[in-house]
Amino acid sequence: MPAAMQGEMQPAIYRFKLGAFEVANILDGKVIRDGLHPSFGPERSADEARALCAANGIDPNRYLHPFIPTLVNTGNTLVLFDTGNGFLRRDYEQLRARLDDGHLVERLGAAGYKPSDIDVVVTTHGHPDHIGGLLDRGNSIFPKARYVFGATEFDFWKRGENVREARKFNRELFVKLALPLAERSTFVKPGDDVVPGIRAVDVSGHSPGMLAYHVESEGKRFLIWADTCVHYVMAVQRPEWTLDVDDDKEKAVATRKRMLEMAASERMPIASYHMPFPGIGYIEKSAGAYRWVPVSYQLNL
Repeated sequence: MPAAMQGEMQPAIYRFKLGAFEVANILDGKVIRDGLHPSFGPERSADEARALCAANGIDPNRYLHPFIPTLVNTGNTLVLFDTGNGFLRRDYEQLRARLDDGHLVERLGAAGYKPSDIDVVVTTHGHPDHIGGLLDRGNSIFPKARYVFGATEFDFWKRGENVREARKFNRELFVKLALPLAERSTFVKPGDDVVPGIRAVDVSGHSPGMLAYHVESEGKRFLIWADTCVHYVMAVQRPEWTLDVDDDKEKAVATRKRMLEMAASERMPIASYHMPFPGIGYIEKSAGAYRWVPVSYQLNL
């Protein structure tokens, strides 16, 4: 009798040592979306986008979009970067086609942690797939945590001024999910430390005040850069192409170019929220162009 098909199976947790720290990337969920173009490079021709996809062996019409929070254990403090989708699909009809159910809490359990173990929750920026797991029907999912927001980012969504039409619902979500945490929060600017060894870096553009975080322990360095680049081909190989979900498109392009050059020159491993799991890789520059090089065993030696 033929063996039964068992369905797709893939890893959801990737953990490694970084000096005296321990870092884990956790797959909160994933969706398959239609059409890399015109989401990426709407100012470019469809033929140009298809040629780029063909050169990299990817489907131009469908792509995998994962959501990957990062957890850093310093030995003294357990720091979670972004909270994934949480219950947004359950609670908001308009998000059901765009987001997956959040699996962060159950996968934290598989990694050996409870929500109450989290000491600090850092929100890199206020887009739905990064704040969705902050609260569940008004209750904190991480009951003992201190929260960290970028000061510029938090102020932008709180004020609600100059929010583009496509982000009006996003602003409503931020008011419901993030503003209630203000009294338990610390607000940081580029250059500020979250805890010793973790420092904020300006990567604004995709959102008004998005922050990356430089992590360093015992001379080992790592960069959590959130949505600086949201596709491993389109955004990395063509950083000058605009992206429909970038809030300040010109600034986002400048940020991508700056951060790609820095990552390539410093050979620093990057955690990128939407790259293929485990969402960790290096940026390589050759003949004036960049490419994403997925991590293999470099972090396990």
